[in-house]
Amino acid sequence: MSGGGEIVARWGRAAALSLVAGTIGGAAVLAGEAIAARSRRYAEPELGLALRATVGRTAAVPLRLVLLGDSSALGVGVARFEDTLGGQLAHLLAEGPTGRRVHLSSVGVSGSRSTDLATQVARALLGDRPDVAVILIGANDATALGRPAEVAAYLGAAVRRLREARVEVVVGTCPDLGAVRAIAAPLRQVVGWSGRRIARAQTVAALEAGGTVVDLATDTGPVFRADAGTLCHDGYHPSADGYRVWAHALLPAVAAAANVSSRQ
Repeated sequence: MSGGGEIVARWGRAAALSLVAGTIGGAAVLAGEAIAARSRRYAEPELGLALRATVGRTAAVPLRLVLLGDSSALGVGVARFEDTLGGQLAHLLAEGPTGRRVHLSSVGVSGSRSTDLATQVARALLGDRPDVAVILIGANDATALGRPAEVAAYLGAAVRRLREARVEVVVGTCPDLGAVRAIAAPLRQVVGWSGRRIARAQTVAALEAGGTVVDLATDTGPVFRADAGTLCHDGYHPSADGYRVWAHALLPAVAAAANVSSRQ
């Protein structure tokens, strides 16, 4: 996910697709919704949030966990480290049955698309090799109406490169963009449709490259649609509650990946 101006510019492209709306009048509705969305105030990255932190008992088995991707990997929408997706995942792993000491870092960049993953992978592999990498990408590809095959190819290459470096990889596919409240129907449906296409392609590519997949749209979309409190003030980025929902959805796969890594 990304900042408001960039998001709305991409939605504007969707407004030009009169075939999606079916009529010129429908395209005009989409254009009007894109303009209305432009006036919204969107959350920005909190510069004070830690990109590196250690959570858990000193004597616990260490786990090097790195997050890659878009604003979700940074926790845009919340102001405290404990409320970010990474922070909540780290605490769950530290407090769970295995009680890991989690060394968390993030190389995610707000606004990133799948084409940016190669640079992030290079950064993630600098220094000590991570044990587990969590990739959260796809929302910005979807709002840009990106081609699923191209998006999947970039993701697959990133997963493959990490696996070749002996890093376990968990991919959280494109979330349910049909649940966002920053835009109205029918533009919301267009963006949601694009997100579903991206997620399906991501699943195939990540599995073929040796990663593990968590379908965030299927697993958490109903919660986001039912509870407006899962989104922050901008109606687009997750709130602390939203990141908590994602963290619990990702936890089983991340914990399993951590166990595999510890046996290597």
